[in-house]
Amino acid sequence: MRLRWIPIFALLLVACGSSVDISSVPEIPVASSGDVEEMLATTDAPIVLNVWASWCVPCRSEAPLLERAAATAGGEVRFVGLNVRDNQTGAREFIAEFLATAPMEHLADPSGAIPVDLGGTRGVPLTFFYDRNGQLVELHSGVIDERTLALQIDEILRR
Repeated sequence: MRLRWIPIFALLLVACGSSVDISSVPEIPVASSGDVEEMLATTDAPIVLNVWASWCVPCRSEAPLLERAAATAGGEVRFVGLNVRDNQTGAREFIAEFLATAPMEHLADPSGAIPVDLGGTRGVPLTFFYDRNGQLVELHSGVIDERTLALQIDEILRR
């Protein structure tokens, strides 16, 4: 009886393998907390900094919303994706699958230290909203919804 499950299990293993083409996604630069702090200190545009990981299911659910927001407000707001505690392949597959057309910059933080250094937690997703002076306006923990994202973008644009 158990032998009947082996083909199904093998099929599931094959189905879980990645078939996402990452050839168009460049290596993600590894950043330090200092790099991000320098980015914030020298920005002239508000920044939405979204912290995500390829293995994070909630990150996958909010990615289309972030992609649309970046496409809509990208001329006025700088969108930065910060991949944490991940490897390059997983991160690049995530970008290829969920953020391929998003006008976003991407950084990698293999240790996951940057969000904590910025005042967040090790949990994902997190979304930091910074005004054009690099000052933190809001930190949203967990999956962000369309209304909250729009309100926070409006807020950082007003400042």
